[in-house]
Amino acid sequence: MKKLKPLKQDYENIEIPTELEEVVQSAIRQAKQKHQPKKRRRAPQWVIGAAAAAALFVGSINVSPTFAQTMANVPFLGSIVEVITVQQIKVDQGTYQADLNTPALEGLNNPELQTALNEKYIAENKALYEQFEKDVADMEQWAGGGHLGVDSGYEVLTETDQLLSIARYEVNIVGSSSTVMKYDTVDKENGLLITLPSLFKDESYVAIISAYILYEMKDQMAKDDMKAYFLPDDEFIEGFEQIRPDQPFYITAQNKLVVSFDKYEVAPGYMGVVTFEIPTDVIKDVLVSDLYIK
Repeated sequence: MKKLKPLKQDYENIEIPTELEEVVQSAIRQAKQKHQPKKRRRAPQWVIGAAAAAALFVGSINVSPTFAQTMANVPFLGSIVEVITVQQIKVDQGTYQADLNTPALEGLNNPELQTALNEKYIAENKALYEQFEKDVADMEQWAGGGHLGVDSGYEVLTETDQLLSIARYEVNIVGSSSTVMKYDTVDKENGLLITLPSLFKDESYVAIISAYILYEMKDQMAKDDMKAYFLPDDEFIEGFEQIRPDQPFYITAQNKLVVSFDKYEVAPGYMGVVTFEIPTDVIKDVLVSDLYIK
């Protein structure tokens, strides 16, 4: 395909680092050497790899909300950098556009976990780009062209002495848009990745949380005509019945559990990504401990 062939060749010729420690440390060292960020140059369509990590770190301080939040914790300004943009993939080919931004974690007490998470984030965006390329090729072949957009990025939702919750989003635009959310919550003190099942004594949490969410859906709909959810008794669409054991979630800075549903998963598209904060009193009897949820 003519439009994306040069980008495909560049993509296949660039070696993606499997160990990100050196990349991250290089970015931090360069940031330390420059007390004042340089004027940001226009970015090329394709920016990836170790050099990009340092350039993006310095050049994005004043333009990214995530960086603005993170800079308050940089070692030479305060504490430590925890999340940086280590890879960026940009495609702008008229009706085909992609903007993929990959985070990297630095400073975890568990280097193996840190490397595993960082490699996972790179693999996610690599797969997203490859799917984008395939979809564009299909559009060109079968429809003679079309409109396609894909964006990915991240946001630090929680950052305390103990916890780090990071959200990654994927937005696909083909006619309408869909949004997929992924979350990781890390115990920074002990270097542990927290999973939803690990918070509870047994699988009874699935039914307990599901019952609360169903109650909350009905209550919101009764109080607000603009709220709508897919309920179990809906005759036109399969309604929400229960969460998955590994339902996406994160933990707030106030140590509250938040359960998340993707766009269209439990509600019409105009509701977007839907989240429910679960009152601790509802789940306290099945929690393993009050270390994370209080």
